[in-house]
Amino acid sequence: MKRLALAVILLLVLPAAALAEVKGQEVEYRSSDKRMKGYLAFDPAIAGKRPGILVVHEWWGLNEYTRKRARMLAELGYTALALDMYGEGKQVAHPDDAGKLSAEVRKNMPVAKARFTAALELLAKHQSVDSKKIAAIGYCFGGGIVLEMARSGVDLAGVVSFHGSLGTASPARPGAVKAKVLVLNGAADPLVTPEQIEKFKKEMAAARADLKFVSYHGAKHAFTNPDADVIGEKFNMPVAFNAEADKKSWEEMRVFFGRILKTN
Repeated sequence: MKRLALAVILLLVLPAAALAEVKGQEVEYRSSDKRMKGYLAFDPAIAGKRPGILVVHEWWGLNEYTRKRARMLAELGYTALALDMYGEGKQVAHPDDAGKLSAEVRKNMPVAKARFTAALELLAKHQSVDSKKIAAIGYCFGGGIVLEMARSGVDLAGVVSFHGSLGTASPARPGAVKAKVLVLNGAADPLVTPEQIEKFKKEMAAARADLKFVSYHGAKHAFTNPDADVIGEKFNMPVAFNAEADKKSWEEMRVFFGRILKTN
């Protein structure tokens, strides 16, 4: 009897968020003739439809870090799909392999767009998703991919690039960018030069894109990934985790989505 009374009290006192439990599941879909393996996260306790967010992985592939970010978005009340840009859910652990995989995708943007669009269509059809409210985020390689999707005119409410590459072989045409764009950059990232930043801003201005660009003082490449310090030391790479920039950039994203997707 005491246990029942305690359970009733907890239901009355604890906020709904404390009782909610995010559901994460592996999903499969196809792009052309290739099998893709993604990860879907949402909170089944939330009633009705909600915005959907696509999450594009770093050049390592769809790993646990990307899945974690999908779950974090689900905790904010979104349905998130961490998509697969390589096919078969391929993951690698060495930068040489990652470089080859990511370069293969970057040099064939029609294929990249088809893979992104296949995931977009899967997310839009999920029973929990408001198909008119879909955005995308990406990390490093993934940040560059979501910017490319915005340039090409993919119909998204917005895109957020976390320490992503800014260069492109196909600059946005005037009026082509439908998505609002948020770029979260490390000011101390040697892989993104001041010249690249200036060129990107001019490109977005010429395209009449809605852009907000934020740089975090002292933050290097991959500043959101807690594993970046170990990776940087192991492979002598200019990457490092920055807890403050990680927290601030996530909050910047949260506010951005609250505005463009009309959520809080």
